[in-house]
Order: sequence, then C-alpha cells, then structure tokens
Amino acid sequence: MRIIVRGKNVDVTPALREYVEKKVGKIAKLLDDVTEAVVTLVVERDRHMVEVTVPIGGRLLRGEVGSGDMYASIDLVMEKLEKQIEKYKTRLARKIKNGNVLDIAAQHPGTRLETNEPRLVRTKRFPVKPMPVEEAVLQMNLLGHDFFVFRNADTEEVNVVYRRRDGNYGLIEPLP
Repeated sequence: MRIIVRGKNVDVTPALREYVEKKVGKIAKLLDDVTEAVVTLVVERDRHMVEVTVPIGGRLLRGEVGSGDMYASIDLVMEKLEKQIEKYKTRLARKIKNGNVLDIAAQHPGTRLETNEPRLVRTKRFPVKPMPVEEAVLQMNLLGHDFFVFRNADTEEVNVVYRRRDGNYGLIEPLP
C-alpha cells in the first residue's frame, strides 16, 4: 500500500512519517483491496489535525481527528478508521450472506426487511435554478440547512454548497 503523507503548517519529520506509515499500514492488513492512503497533517493554532482518506471498493474511508498532540491525533484517527473498517466488513459480510437487500425487496414486494442498516426513507424533488455561489450560500442560511443544491450560474453545472465544521463554507463541483 502506498501511503502519501502531506503536511500543512507542519514539518513532516522522518520520525513522524515513519510513525504515520506504521500506523496507517495496519489498514492494508485489515482490508485486501487497499492500494493507497492519503494522510494530511495540519497544525492550526494549538490544534494538531490528522486527516486520512483511503479509497476502497468505489467508496472513501475517511477519518479526521484533532488534539493537542500530533502523535495522539494519529492514534485517535486510526481508532476511528478501525471502527469504520469493522462496520464496512460487517455490512459486506451481511450482504454476501443475505444477498443484496434491494434485490430481496424486489423479489418480495410488501415485505418489510429487518435490518439495522440505514435506509433511504425520503426523496425530494425540486427545481434547481441557476444562481451565483454567494446566493446559494444565502439561500442555505435562510433555509437553516447545512447544505444547498443549486445550478451554478457561471458553469451551468449542478453544485452543492455546505457549511463546514469550522464555520466556513465548502463548494462541491463535478469533475469535467
């Protein structure tokens, strides 16, 4: 597994890189189809943040933790990821054992499936009107939501603005 270590406002020393590679390398032992992990180490004020992103089976395994110590943050993010991996493996095993939940539901209409997995419970349809990003942020705040889907007036693409944990905003744009 290839481990990419990046630093923002922090010097990634050989000792720190080695510690990250040792800890994150455990993911390869837990999951077979992992080829890469991206680890970003960030220091902002007195907060040492560690963000790990691992592409797996068409999905992203992601963990972000902050504490007063970089090594402690690495340990905490790995605990978080190990729990996510356990959940992922349990779901995968359940799907293999029981078959795909949606396939079973299609074969037996009207049958309520007993499962602890989250399910789609509501679908909303609404017009996606063109607007600048700033107006989309305003609309999101007026609605009291954490995200807002809109058509970007500049690109004509469907975008999403969202409120980040740090109080700032993010924009999700599709790749060309």
